[in-house]
Amino acid sequence: MTDSLLIPCPHCAALNRIPATRLHDHGNCGRCKKALFEGLPVELTAANFETHALRGDLPLLVDFWAPWCGPCRTMAPAFSAAAGTLEPLLRLGKLNTEAFGEIAAQFAIRSIPTLVLIHRGREIARQSGAMGSADIVRWAQAHSPSK
Repeated sequence: MTDSLLIPCPHCAALNRIPATRLHDHGNCGRCKKALFEGLPVELTAANFETHALRGDLPLLVDFWAPWCGPCRTMAPAFSAAAGTLEPLLRLGKLNTEAFGEIAAQFAIRSIPTLVLIHRGREIARQSGAMGSADIVRWAQAHSPSK
């Protein structure tokens, strides 16, 4: 890791420069003062996706899902639990493919749920199908550039 990292706030998407050695201190956003890490996935939108996927220094694990998808709803609690285990080394985010189809199309999402691990705008790994929390953690750790 470098000396400092740019961490997007999960609440306001402001970029925060954090010393790499202080990443586990779970600091607060300089703009909105809320916690930078809460152990929960970020709701990704057209407004904040680019900041988290391209500008932040943390790898981003995206769950591409839809409200009508049964396996997506089944996997949602496992994905949330995985966020508590994987933060602060990875940021987890959920992107509703129904609401933000243009982003899903950019990543050629053909089935859901699909997990895509992104680091500095580049796709690192992809996995389709519902998984349990332990499997999500294991898969993400195996493919993470920060391992």
